[in-house]
Parts: sequence; structure tokens; C-alpha cells
Amino acid sequence: MTVRSVGVDGYTKGWVAVELRAGTFVRACVASTLATLLAGVPPVATIGVDIPLGGLDSEWRTADRAAKALLGGKHASVFSVPPRAVWNADSHASANRICRQLTGVGVSVQAWGLMPKVREADLCREDGPHVLFEVHPELVFATLAGERLAYGKKTWNGQATRRALLARVGVVLPDDLGLAGVAPVDDVLDAAAVAWCAYQIGRGTARRVPDPPDQHDPAGHPIVIWY
Repeated sequence: MTVRSVGVDGYTKGWVAVELRAGTFVRACVASTLATLLAGVPPVATIGVDIPLGGLDSEWRTADRAAKALLGGKHASVFSVPPRAVWNADSHASANRICRQLTGVGVSVQAWGLMPKVREADLCREDGPHVLFEVHPELVFATLAGERLAYGKKTWNGQATRRALLARVGVVLPDDLGLAGVAPVDDVLDAAAVAWCAYQIGRGTARRVPDPPDQHDPAGHPIVIWY
């Protein structure tokens, strides 16, 4: 049976996805909402998303700390996910106040900026037919390279390195992605890395942190980051 895997990443205008079958590129697509994007994906597919999935009522996630430790100097690419009460705040100032009340520490502007997509992914996971897995692409690329990458994902060298690493494992991205070609290069590369990890999840060969899981969200989902 053909193994279908999808990797999804958010960007400023919505979401971009890369689909693989048996680990090789099939297509890329974009949509303004995650629900629209997933509507064309059968529930049997393994779907990875580069967005935090699951939060706690009043604590920080140990998965984020574990991922930061693995990335070392690249740890800034991992955002610490604040407690769920922070997610629906009406402003960063309000979110910061709530977060300090619950944890003693505020929430960064960057993490606050992720909250709309975090809420969107949370809704899709709870109300949709798909099983979603949280994947961190920078950890995936480090795994493919056998070391942390020296160049950032927005640099020429960084993007060339990431595309070559994907090609080495059979994920060859075409020069023309059609309508999906409007998405930023680094987000397409991240989606492809997430798709490759989703393929490994389906095969039972992917890694996760923490392993075993040590936290679960209110719905009972384990809070882990795959790579």
C-alpha cells in the first residue's frame, strides 16, 4: 500500500503543504486556512505540522525545553508555548499579564504572534477527522545532516543545504511548484522536511522529545515534538 504523508507549515498568507507518497514528492499546495488545506487530504494520511499542538492549563511545555536543548545555538527557532489561558487574550499586553500570573514569566512577542495559527491547528485537531503530529523542521534537518546546520534557513547557503539534504533522502522538490510557488522558499522547505518526518512517523522510525511523553494536554494528547 502506498504510504501518503503530508507536511504543513504556516506562513503570512496562510498555509503551505508538501505531499509525499512512499517518501517521494507528489505535489505542493497552499490555502488560506488549515481546514481548507486538510479538506483535500484523506484521513489515512500521516500529517505533520510545524506549529505547536497542545498546551497546558498553567505550565510551560517540557517538549519545548527538550527541543531547545537539542538545537543548542539554534534554539531560538523553538517557541515556548504559553498556558492555554493565554491563547485567547485580546492583546499581547493582556497575554503577557495572564502568563505572568500563571507562570511567573511573560510571553514573547514572537510566541504571541503564533497564537492565531496555534488556535487554528488546535481546532482542526479536535474537530476534524485527521490525526496531526507536531514536527519541528530544524530538528529534522539537523537529523538529516547529522549535526546542527551552520546557516540559517533564510540564507542562500542555508536553503541550498536544506534542499540538498531533502534530495539525499529522495524528497526532490521541482523548480516549479505551480500555485504553491507563491509561498516563501524557507516555508516550502520546512513543509517538505515535516512531510519527510511524517513519512518516518508512519513507518515507526521517527524520533520525538520527550520520549516517553511526560505531559498531556487537557484532551489527553501527549505533548511531544517529532523529528
